Amino acid sequence: MKQALVISALGVLLASCATVSTPPQVKEAPVSRIQQQAAQTATSVTDSKAVKRKIAIGRFSNETRYGRTFVTDSNLDPLGKQASDILASRLVASKQFLVFERPDIAKVTAEQMLAKDGSLVGVDALILGSVTEFGRSTTGTSGFLSATKVQHAHAKVELRLVDVKTGYVFFSASGTGEASTESGEVAGFGSRADYDGSLNDKAISAAISDVIGRMMTKLKERPWKSDILKADGSTLYISGGALQGIKPGDTLHVYKAGESIQSGQTGFSIALPPTAIATIRVSANFGDSETNEGSVAQLMSGTVTKDKALYVAE
Repeated sequence: MKQALVISALGVLLASCATVSTPPQVKEAPVSRIQQQAAQTATSVTDSKAVKRKIAIGRFSNETRYGRTFVTDSNLDPLGKQASDILASRLVASKQFLVFERPDIAKVTAEQMLAKDGSLVGVDALILGSVTEFGRSTTGTSGFLSATKVQHAHAKVELRLVDVKTGYVFFSASGTGEASTESGEVAGFGSRADYDGSLNDKAISAAISDVIGRMMTKLKERPWKSDILKADGSTLYISGGALQGIKPGDTLHVYKAGESIQSGQTGFSIALPPTAIATIRVSANFGDSETNEGSVAQLMSGTVTKDKALYVAE
């Protein structure tokens, strides 16, 4: 009888103790793994055919008080550098863009000069960003025989896309993300979590995930252009090859750029509509990397002369 009372009392005490939340159960998707893999393969094949745009990540600063020092050097700003590195990794992993590093460029005017520098490549758009919100908190509960501890991180990032030729910001969006970890102990047994620095990365990564899809969609709306490396009769050599999504059999068009006239209303130079002058069909690719590859194309209609105003587009 006494033993039963002791067991009953112990059960009441444990029921009133703080406990760690039960982890969610892993559930299989409504379709089979084979179907999932087939869908992922189909998606990757579709994405690999997209012609890549050139983008660069410029300044990515930490505008919060978290992790700031009296030194203003951006290289000593760990939070901003984390965000920049995560964003670059995501863009490279997507295999949809040619990504260039611009860690020391603080002004768009500096980017405008890169196209004239033989050692650096000009890009179609420049990404500027900042961490505008970041915070951490620790909460917990305690009972008679147990205790829990929850560490939480929250982040918000702002991204802007800038036209490097004009300095015009044509896209702006923000993303938020959160991350947390929980630990607990019962009757002196269990985990005792120290400060979890990985939550910073997870929160920033989640914030970038919240906005990167919209940014990538906007980037792919930008018109793709390539240049003519050499014209030899009916054979043309153009920039861009297999790694940029150009493959034998593709039909492309040669355009002559329209005259650029400065608008008195906006102050911007407005290009008049281009003129289609020829159609070409890709016959082969050459080169072994995204930076030195090209394609061989045959002239199907029209004529191509030595003119710097000519370019290739879809």
